[in-house]
Amino acid sequence: MNKNFSAILFAVAIIIASIVLGNAIINRNRPQGTINVTGLGESNFTSDLVVWEGNFSRESFDLKSAYADLEKDRKLVSDYLISKGIPAEKLIFNAVNTNPKYQQNYSNDGRYLGQTFDGYTLNQSLKIESTEVEKVEKISREITELLNQGIAFYSQQPRYYYTELESLKLEMIAKATEDARIRAERIAENSKGDLGDLISANMGIFQITGQNSGEDYSWGGTFNTADKNKTASITMKLIFEVD
Repeated sequence: MNKNFSAILFAVAIIIASIVLGNAIINRNRPQGTINVTGLGESNFTSDLVVWEGNFSRESFDLKSAYADLEKDRKLVSDYLISKGIPAEKLIFNAVNTNPKYQQNYSNDGRYLGQTFDGYTLNQSLKIESTEVEKVEKISREITELLNQGIAFYSQQPRYYYTELESLKLEMIAKATEDARIRAERIAENSKGDLGDLISANMGIFQITGQNSGEDYSWGGTFNTADKNKTASITMKLIFEVD
């Protein structure tokens, strides 16, 4: 009886060992590896916020007179912009900068003879932030009309922003991840393998460039503010197991 029981145990042990060894051989022969892919998420969008700045100045030997003239200019600038449809609360005037001017004097033979006071230059800057992008764009082009009123107004180029940028980033990440997965599936299919689990995912730098601008990407990320119409893009680097 004991001999029969020992024989049965021995047979079961041989069967189990055969199964384990067989699985080890099968697993050893299974192709193991990874697929590294990079996906791109890209979208065109139009800015919904504009920031426009400009400044005007006055020069005079008399500081009080210069301030009075600059205050008159400020009222004319304000009235002009309000007449163009900009609310008064959107007009942000910064503090007046006052700078004395000096003329450098030299003799005929080039010796420095000191400097002579040449009056004051007073400068005041203006900033407008608005979601009425087209309106502010138009005003920034037509502001030279103030020259006809004797105001030396210098307009800067408008800067364009997008208020839904965080939502756009999430959308781009989703697009880039999906693009990377599709690439990985095709690679696995072409190599007669099956796409396994995701091992790692790394997000690239978020880039915003002007549409059709030919603008280069930057390692630290490009953030275009010069163009109203922009292109946002981001990359996702994924690593998958291959079965």
